[in-house]
Amino acid sequence: MVKVIVAPSILACDFARLGEEVAEVTRAGADWIHCDVMDGHFVDNISFGSAFVEAASRHTDLPLDVHLMITNPDRYLDRYLPVAHSVDIHLEAEADVPETLARIRTAGKKAGLAINPHTPIGSIDPYLGQFDLLLIMTVEPGFGGQPFMEDMLPKIRAADELRRKHHLHFRITVDGGINVGTARQCREVGADVLVAGTSVFRAPDRAAEIEALR
Repeated sequence: MVKVIVAPSILACDFARLGEEVAEVTRAGADWIHCDVMDGHFVDNISFGSAFVEAASRHTDLPLDVHLMITNPDRYLDRYLPVAHSVDIHLEAEADVPETLARIRTAGKKAGLAINPHTPIGSIDPYLGQFDLLLIMTVEPGFGGQPFMEDMLPKIRAADELRRKHHLHFRITVDGGINVGTARQCREVGADVLVAGTSVFRAPDRAAEIEALR
C-alpha cells in the first residue's frame, strides 16, 4: 500500500514565525512542506516568492513541494529548483507544459502537473508519463481556508483509474479545504498526498492532526 503523504502548506502559517512554524510541523511528523507561490496574476492573491521558500528550507530537512500558481512558471522555475524536491506547474498557465516538466525532471526534481477545478481530467491525457505528481485543486486557487469542493471527488477517482489503466505511478495530490474528514474522502478515492494548511497550523495538537489526516 502506498504511504499517504501529509504536506502542511506554509500559506497558513504565521509568516512572522516562519522558521519556528516549519520546524514545529517537521517535529510533529509532516512528510513534506508545501509552498504555495502566488503571483497576483494567475490567481488573485500574492503570497511569497523564492526568497521566502529558501528561508523555509533552512528550518527543515523535509522535501519542499513548490506549487507555482503563477502565469509564467518557466520564467521563474530556476529560482525554485535549488531548494525544491518537487515543483508543480499549472496546466492552465502560459507555459510550454512538456518542456517545463522536462526541465524540472532534468534538474533531478519531481515534476508536478496541477489542474484547477474547472479543468476536466481528460486534459491531462497528452502529458501522461511526463509528470510524477498530479495536483488536483479541491478549491478555487488563490486563497487559503476555503471549503472543500466535494464535486472534485469524482475527478480524483478518475485520476486514480487513469493511473491504474496506464500502469503509471504518479502520486495524486489534493490541495484545498483538506481536514480530517475531507482527507478520508480523498484517500478513499485514490489521493495519496494531502496538502493541509489551516487544519494543521491551527490545530491545538499538530502531531495528532497530522496522524489523523493519514
